[in-house]
Amino acid sequence: MEAIREAVKEIGALDVILLALSCYIIWKLVISRLFAKPAPEEPRIPELPPMRRHDMTVEELREYDGVQREDGRICMAVDGKIFDVTKGKRMYGKDGPYGIFAGRDASRGLATFVASAEAIRDTYDDLSGLTPSELEGMREWAAQFSEKYPIVGRLLKPGDIPEIYSDEEEDKTGSVSGSMTASSISSIGSEDKDDKKED
Repeated sequence: MEAIREAVKEIGALDVILLALSCYIIWKLVISRLFAKPAPEEPRIPELPPMRRHDMTVEELREYDGVQREDGRICMAVDGKIFDVTKGKRMYGKDGPYGIFAGRDASRGLATFVASAEAIRDTYDDLSGLTPSELEGMREWAAQFSEKYPIVGRLLKPGDIPEIYSDEEEDKTGSVSGSMTASSISSIGSEDKDDKKED
């Protein structure tokens, strides 16, 4: 009994605080998890059928902002290519960090790493004023997007005539394939270069 009294005398206020803190941490880590309610699942976004390929003007692209259309489809353009980014709704939807690019040409914003209204044009953006390194960065973004999202057309410059795509068939990846071939996809970005050389 005498040993217990000596031990109690040596326990200081700091020891009591550390003991209480340890008990609290154990309670939070172990006990509270046993009685915790499961977190509600996020609502599952219904998967849309593949989008029919068609070229769009800047004005037509705006309709695909995830809000205006009943199906909630989101498209955005990068380097003249239009991508269906609907499956990335958390990133490109109305409240996403890149929601500013939904239904818009994101080329300038991605090239300059600016995700705000100052990087968005209301009319066709010929990307003049971008440096060669910014243009290269934008092309790298387009390459990354083409690996993750289906290309559904090209962004039309004023006066361009939309391409008519053949009846679509699903390929092995589940994305829609039509008459847009690898050569026509790679030529989308090169058309602007050819036009600038002629000027």
